[in-house]
Amino acid sequence: MRVGLMTREYPPQVYGGAGVHVEYLSRELARLIEVEVHCWGTQRSDAGTLHVRGDEPPAEVTAGLAPEAKFKTAVDALALNLAQMKDLGKIDIVHTHTWYAAMAGFLAKKLYGVPFVLTTHSLEPLRAWKAEQLGSGYAMSSWMERTAMLDADAIIAVSNGTKADILQAYPEVDAAKVHVIYNGIDLKEYRKTAATDALVKYGVDRSAPYVLFVGRITRQKGVVHLVDAVRHLPRGMQVVLCAGAPDTPEIAAEMREHVEAARAAGGNIVWIEKMVTKAEAIELYSNCRVFCCPSVYEPFGIINLEAMACGAPVVASAVGGILEVVVDGAVAGDHEPTGRLVSFEADAATGFPVDGERFARDLAERIAELMANPALCARMGAAGRRRVEETFAWKAIAAQTVDLYRGLVV
Repeated sequence: MRVGLMTREYPPQVYGGAGVHVEYLSRELARLIEVEVHCWGTQRSDAGTLHVRGDEPPAEVTAGLAPEAKFKTAVDALALNLAQMKDLGKIDIVHTHTWYAAMAGFLAKKLYGVPFVLTTHSLEPLRAWKAEQLGSGYAMSSWMERTAMLDADAIIAVSNGTKADILQAYPEVDAAKVHVIYNGIDLKEYRKTAATDALVKYGVDRSAPYVLFVGRITRQKGVVHLVDAVRHLPRGMQVVLCAGAPDTPEIAAEMREHVEAARAAGGNIVWIEKMVTKAEAIELYSNCRVFCCPSVYEPFGIINLEAMACGAPVVASAVGGILEVVVDGAVAGDHEPTGRLVSFEADAATGFPVDGERFARDLAERIAELMANPALCARMGAAGRRRVEETFAWKAIAAQTVDLYRGLVV
């Protein structure tokens, strides 16, 4: 069996959770079947049963558009999906990731008659803020996602919460074709390390405990709410923001404004304004006392797995798939606590918190609680490592995915 994995992101061009997912899933799938990755970029490699084919959107399609034409990204996605059809004649099943690749699956099914699997890492109807990034292209991305959703032979939801969101956003979808297969983590790569070179490099005070954020500067990740929480933390508490790749110049400017205000109020913020290397991220995870994920929308939240695998307790907003990853120390039940969840009430129209100030205060309260108790943090961190070992190993996730493929290929 030969699967065509269609994605925007693939190493070295990975900036989000979907790219991380495809990187590791493709590697593990290749142990079981032939894998052909089609991505945006110039990558081209063949390593045993793993074949990578990068390509760029046809330049002539959007040539001459004004720089402010935000819809260019959506047009590029559709144009590349069309161009990729010439290379998909030898695949047995097509599997797409995110709306950027959705129409490649739709078209491959129509033209070659192969089964179409779609993994949704987020849903456009639940990300109204994407209009800020894509402009009128948001209507196009939403159309591409919807068209693919309704036509796919199987949909993989990365959490049970995501499955519920799919059926609410797209009630026409048959619930029987939506399968929950979690994201995973490379347990050998992501593990606690004593190395601190990255801390020295980026100016983190190794003698002081710190709370850490890792992620893109985007509305979805809620990093501005964490910055607003700084003024409610004990004065001088070290906060490390590993935050880069802003979605728009506007949100970049807003982030800077909030950071400067927090610093002016006495906040001790180390802002790493770039996406660091994987090895550097592992060092930052391993040495933090608390990791914080303040997302306003998170179908899964792979960064929480990364932090937990490195032994960090997690304070996270109680949204989406995070509820299936982080075990709240206050309501752990039969499971060992791995952190604390912060209640989140979303505005129905925007998806942002109804009361942003209250959310910031609640984040600060949970962070301060754990930061003041290193012994509790150590226990939660160890429990987090055990949880990812038991539930989120890529080997099991790849096996579930291949089983799904085999049920569709006749």
